[in-house]
Amino acid sequence: MAINDRPANLTPSVAWALLSPIGRISRQAYWLGMFVVWIVILIAMNMWWGSLDPSTPLSEVDINGFAESNPLFPLLFFALQWVELALVIKRCQDIGVTGFVALLILVPLVNVITVLVLGFIRSVPGPNRYGPEPNSYYRRKA
Repeated sequence: MAINDRPANLTPSVAWALLSPIGRISRQAYWLGMFVVWIVILIAMNMWWGSLDPSTPLSEVDINGFAESNPLFPLLFFALQWVELALVIKRCQDIGVTGFVALLILVPLVNVITVLVLGFIRSVPGPNRYGPEPNSYYRRKA
């Protein structure tokens, strides 16, 4: 079956954009999704920072204190990591690269470079093996 003959979903949902690794996503939608992830992280960090005793020296502030301040924070960051991974996988597929490249976001320091570079590379024009156009995905035949 040719790529153009495959059924497609050209109007996916926000849940698809944030949770599914299947399909393609445009630069604009990618940056919007990343913005949402970063805003949630900043809100969590602000909540944690506000819970600290003002007399606590900065040398005693560490990631363990952050995780212990609220038992939901590690779960939140696990969920946010999934959202970021799904966005990066779809962005890789939009530029015609396998989604396995997205595993680079699990490497410290390389992750920031990967997120930025993927946000500036242009989409592959027209359909590719991952979807008919950006912000879409192929459907399986029933």
